[in-house]
Amino acid sequence: MSGCVFCGIVAGEVAAFRVADEPDGVAFLDTRPVFKGHVLVVPRTHLITLADLPAEALAGYFGLVRRLAVAVEAGLGAGGTFVAMNNRVSQSVPHLHTHVVPRTKGDGLRGFFWPRTRYADDTDAGTYAARITAAL
Repeated sequence: MSGCVFCGIVAGEVAAFRVADEPDGVAFLDTRPVFKGHVLVVPRTHLITLADLPAEALAGYFGLVRRLAVAVEAGLGAGGTFVAMNNRVSQSVPHLHTHVVPRTKGDGLRGFFWPRTRYADDTDAGTYAARITAAL
């Protein structure tokens, strides 16, 4: 869809630190992560909400999300992950996306208040992307 930043990332027209590029979806680092290594997983086609995802695409899309949750944990040495999705409300980009956030005990994340951090630079972000990709 014209003007959608996530569609631009999928098409390769917008730069992103990709960690997966597969038929069922594309995963890349969030530019304003809750914690470093926070990944967004999006379907290749422009869909706005989970309800728009065709039933036949569920297994492939959520299979990719599941693999990313395991990869984030393994690749970053995280204690676990937080996997979440907004539908319309609080959806900063109106394109279906799933957050996969690395967690550690005592990391300070409480409820749905998501404090944000930044990568020091592109090298820092690239290192996190490479670690997650390698764990896939």
